[in-house]
Amino acid sequence: MRFSKRFTLLASSALIAGGIGFFSFKNDDRFFEIARNLDIYATLFKELNLYYVDEVNPNRMVKTSIDAMLKALDPYTNFFAEDEIEDYMTMTTGRYNGIGALIGHRQDKNIVLMVYEGTPAEKSGLRIGDEVVKIDGVDITRKDRDGGPMDPGKLLKGQNNTAVKITVMRYGQKAPVELSVVRDVVKMTNVPYYGMISEDVGYIDLKDFTATASREVRSAFQELKTKGMKKLILDVRENPGGLLNMAIDISNIFIPKDSEVVTTKGKVTEWNKTYTAINPPMDLEMPMIVLANSHSASAAEIVSGVIQDYDRGVLVGQRTYGKGLVQTTRELSFNTKLKITTAKYYIPSGRCIQAIDYSHRNPDGSVGKIPDSLKTAFKTKAGRTVYDGGGVLPDVLVEALPPVPVALSLTNKGLIFDYAVKYHYDHPTIKPAREFRLTDAEYAEFTKWLSDKEYDYTTQVEKDLGTLEASAKKEKYFDQIQDQLKSLKTKMSHSKDADLNTFKTELKTLLEQEIAGHYYLQRGIKEASFATDPEMKAALNLFKDMGRYSTILKGTK
Repeated sequence: MRFSKRFTLLASSALIAGGIGFFSFKNDDRFFEIARNLDIYATLFKELNLYYVDEVNPNRMVKTSIDAMLKALDPYTNFFAEDEIEDYMTMTTGRYNGIGALIGHRQDKNIVLMVYEGTPAEKSGLRIGDEVVKIDGVDITRKDRDGGPMDPGKLLKGQNNTAVKITVMRYGQKAPVELSVVRDVVKMTNVPYYGMISEDVGYIDLKDFTATASREVRSAFQELKTKGMKKLILDVRENPGGLLNMAIDISNIFIPKDSEVVTTKGKVTEWNKTYTAINPPMDLEMPMIVLANSHSASAAEIVSGVIQDYDRGVLVGQRTYGKGLVQTTRELSFNTKLKITTAKYYIPSGRCIQAIDYSHRNPDGSVGKIPDSLKTAFKTKAGRTVYDGGGVLPDVLVEALPPVPVALSLTNKGLIFDYAVKYHYDHPTIKPAREFRLTDAEYAEFTKWLSDKEYDYTTQVEKDLGTLEASAKKEKYFDQIQDQLKSLKTKMSHSKDADLNTFKTELKTLLEQEIAGHYYLQRGIKEASFATDPEMKAALNLFKDMGRYSTILKGTK
């Protein structure tokens, strides 16, 4: 009898939440299954709480179960508990109350990895490389209650105009340094860099699509025009996307008013909508190149696809991520939220750029090769053929070079960063980031510094030889080829000293960018990359050959 009452209550709750009368419940097996499984879940949780050997944290248990359930759907449907709402708001608005520094946990230390320009952290004198040891007297070198590392972010955030005392250990100083930082609204900019990169080529680096993205791009575009910009490079590489309306408004900058930008289609048909450009454009004629890569996703793909579909500019780089899904935020009880995938979006040519299988990707996150049989052809405004099936394929492909093993190891171990800290304190000033280059003698100092550091790694050739050996043993050919394998292993076994010389160019480039960032922050990293950035080089070369640029847009390349 008690089960029956509880069952009816849960079933009624499920139906009321869905806006469906109890009568229809009897005729709908789906709602019976919902009610039945909710009852099973509630009963199971009650038994766990009563009888499990240790205390059960209900908030953590339910959050874990919800996350596991949503993971079975797609990577973008997410639940935000009440204590995560502040992070959610930061994600959508780009604003938070704090100090404006990125702090990472490395080798059991909380290290300042970046200080953002114009923020309280920069004004207070906090430096990249500082180890944060106390925040308002709280020792953050200790573990938290769950045995994990302390989260400095939660202690640093707070009300505007309140001071927080930060104690740091600084390179070259034995005594701790105490800083008082006054919290303020920190705005994480969508456009961390823009500027002229040649006499007539302007560059806008668009890294996010929070609520002010369109305003920032418009402002940067207008300012660059006053500085003589005649051609534009819009960079959406590493841009994970964001707000749909920002993608629409940024596309609107470059296409005519009333042009179709994107159409959304989902289960709730009344939500299906075609979005158009509602404002007069800022420019319809300026030659334009969009830089994209495998981490350009969602809103970044809408902008890239719109520019391509209207033949408004040339795409350069690699195939984009392939996220053609739209998320909607739904308010839940107790100040929690659900970000749920509600539709797919289609760009003006009619294609959906959603990857056919988003659960299986290359190790770098890219979609990889899609069989022709799974692709459908569409036409741009000028009649060029483009395809769906996974991301936006650039007009000019630039091969993404695999990471060099020694460089990857040095980066992951934090040794590139650590040497930049040392270099910064050994050299009070350097040349402007665009001009800064390490001398051969300085690179030699770096390799000498590495001599007692631990950073071993396995090259791809060594991995392949290991796979070959395992296969030979499995198929019983090993005895026949073991001498040859041993000889190959000896020849191909990497020498760290040799690799430091072989990959000197790549390592110097990494060092120069990291060091420039310690002096000039985000702007320094970006400007130091211009000379060696392969996509940037390809874009500038294309702008020097406007005949080829026009040919690409006409589809006669």
